[in-house]
Amino acid sequence: MQPIDVTPPPGEPVEEPERTPRSRRTRRIVLGSLLAVGLVGTGIVGTVGWRVYQQKDAQLTTPPEVAGLRFDDSDRAHETAEYLRTAIGARIDLDESIGVVYTDPASAERSVLLFGGTTLIWTPGSDLDTLFDVLADDTGAVKDLHEVDAGDLGGVMKCGESVAPEGNTTVCGWADHGSVVIALLPGRTQDEGAKLLVQIRDTIETRG
Repeated sequence: MQPIDVTPPPGEPVEEPERTPRSRRTRRIVLGSLLAVGLVGTGIVGTVGWRVYQQKDAQLTTPPEVAGLRFDDSDRAHETAEYLRTAIGARIDLDESIGVVYTDPASAERSVLLFGGTTLIWTPGSDLDTLFDVLADDTGAVKDLHEVDAGDLGGVMKCGESVAPEGNTTVCGWADHGSVVIALLPGRTQDEGAKLLVQIRDTIETRG
């Protein structure tokens, strides 16, 4: 059988497939969808970039008093804070770190231990979880970990309960793109601990 020649005769125009209104409409929908996805992606990147820019230059101070608590300058407080500060330094590379104990004038059993530091943090939630892992290694497992309101400074804040033979302790922590800090808050519920840590953070964290 001879092959069928479908080549048009010389000089005869080649007819292109007719573009129906439906095919043109489909093309517009596809192009519009691709454009929308691109714009959404650009918006997400822009939002994250702006958040990083706002939060990256964080500083932490340890004033003599904060949220009704007083700085504990005893040797025991220094040893405890320094121990945990060294432990987190082995897991997270911080530019500056803090480790401090604040006493509650109303009860010596409600002292607050803060430890953490500052650096450029790309994944705040992940680094905060790493800090909770450090705490679990040194004080006991942390259970019921959940997100709570981080306050006006934003970022992510979580609270849970450190489980130990001598008793359970509320723990809360925050992380943003410039800082990560955890607090041991004995004698307080998780709701109370979260509110207190927001107050502490509003005082000790600054940016710029």
